Amino acid sequence: MSTPLSVSVPQVQQTQQTQQAQQVQQVRHGHVDVEGVRVFYRETGPADGPVLLLLHGFPTASHQFRRLMDALGTSHRLIAPDYPGFGHTEAPEGFTYTFDRLADIVEGFTVALGLDRFALYVFDFGAPVGLRLATRAPERITGLIVQNGNAYEDGLSDMAREFSGLRREVPGNEEQVRGLFTLDGTRFQYEAGVADTALLSPDSWTLDQHFLDLPGRADAQADLAFDYGDNITLYPAWQEWLRTHRPPTLVLWGAGDPFFLPAGAKAYARDLPDAEVHVFDGAGHFALETHLPEIAPLIDGFLTALRAG
Repeated sequence: MSTPLSVSVPQVQQTQQTQQAQQVQQVRHGHVDVEGVRVFYRETGPADGPVLLLLHGFPTASHQFRRLMDALGTSHRLIAPDYPGFGHTEAPEGFTYTFDRLADIVEGFTVALGLDRFALYVFDFGAPVGLRLATRAPERITGLIVQNGNAYEDGLSDMAREFSGLRREVPGNEEQVRGLFTLDGTRFQYEAGVADTALLSPDSWTLDQHFLDLPGRADAQADLAFDYGDNITLYPAWQEWLRTHRPPTLVLWGAGDPFFLPAGAKAYARDLPDAEVHVFDGAGHFALETHLPEIAPLIDGFLTALRAG
């Protein structure tokens, strides 16, 4: 007669905790010097795995991807830099804040880290930054994940059209732009169009506002705001890149986005008939904040298929 195996409750709990800990990938933080800019970045996942470069939006930084990195870091290598004028990245005095220059620095960042090929995750400002990288060196891009990152006039709301048409030399426009950099303006970007605001952590807009309030940051953001209209003139070139190179593409969109309409998500299918497009009711501009449980498995499946292909 065998003796029943006896395991104490604390031992069982310890085993479960150990297994859970083994399933969580560490997130590392570092800096790289690119043309005098001290670029801060976050990285997680297998060091030898295919890379997904996470490009954040306004007015946030790489911290917007923290939960996504926790969710997917055990299987995929994710790297998220902060642009000049955002987050923990430090730019020298006299840096020129344009989208061309942001793309220059991100491109230099990928070279410094030895990232020869990578998939892009582009959100908001990340779309004009990432699509500049893609058109400069198409051979480096293995795939594309678009989350509320507009590249079509179809997707521009009246608010976005007004914003992109602002000119610094017009009286009152400077004051209008700088009004966006207040706590109310930052919080609005998270809450607008969201069905259940209880899913939003106030930590997100509070941290964003901390960085916006740092010395010189409002000036940098105003420069980028007045440069934003140039992105729209590049839409045809970006669309041509999509049609020509047909990158595997996953489109994810918060339906309640006050800036970029769902029509902007569906427009990608014109140039990418094989693109997988998902529009999430109840989600706003920052769809990851409220719909991560639905979005993370889609990204996981897309990256797994990309790696297998």
